[in-house]
Amino acid sequence: MALLQDIDDRGVATLTLNRPERHNAFDDALIAELTAALQAVGARPDVRAVVLAGAGRSFSAGADLDWMRRSASFSAEANIEDADRLATLLHTLDRLAKPTIAMVQGVAYGGGVGLAACCDIVIGGERAKFCLSEVRLGLIPSAISPYVINAIGARHARRYFITAEVIGAERALEIGLVHELVAEAEMPAKLAEITGAILLGAPGAQAAAKDLVFLCEGRPVDATLAQETARRIAALRTGEEGQAGLAAFLNKTTPPWVRRDV
Repeated sequence: MALLQDIDDRGVATLTLNRPERHNAFDDALIAELTAALQAVGARPDVRAVVLAGAGRSFSAGADLDWMRRSASFSAEANIEDADRLATLLHTLDRLAKPTIAMVQGVAYGGGVGLAACCDIVIGGERAKFCLSEVRLGLIPSAISPYVINAIGARHARRYFITAEVIGAERALEIGLVHELVAEAEMPAKLAEITGAILLGAPGAQAAAKDLVFLCEGRPVDATLAQETARRIAALRTGEEGQAGLAAFLNKTTPPWVRRDV
């Protein structure tokens, strides 16, 4: 199977790209499978977080060479449809109403960088290497560009889109592509730490908090934005989660979304 799926008893879903012999490069079939899997876990209320990982030594080498070779012979219309499917995958991952965590060990090239950039949190291993290599193939990192630019900023993107230099783990941390950098043996422990923190939060509030970032990014702080942010917090205060959370805090009890048995 090109994609492994697991949901543990805490509601943490792990989607693992499972083409280690090809460094988890993706083709049209894997794009469709991953998109469907993300849509499915996104619709499940029992799923609290989604982890995206790669089997073997690499996270993802980006586009599969055989798929790229086939796409070169597609008509213009078929190429657009093919590119649209990748764009849909990236948008689905970016806007998923669940916390998302990328576990990046080894290589993340091209579209693999895009997958990481779409996730809320990126844990990198000490061997992690990133590269936006498209220009060396006469291409551009087009579908992934909005997410990578959001992650590292336009200034860094201009450099790495143009040079296709390999970005080492330490540099990836410096420019914001990675949030946490640890030895590979310590990656599971760091993941457990972060998922543990996520599970203490209210799932509806986390989805709303993520959407709040999308509302505010790149917008001027004007009266319209101020009014909308005020409206959103007022709605949450009177909502079921907000009422339960405030009551638990004041009464020094455990809120209903925190499970005691895991």
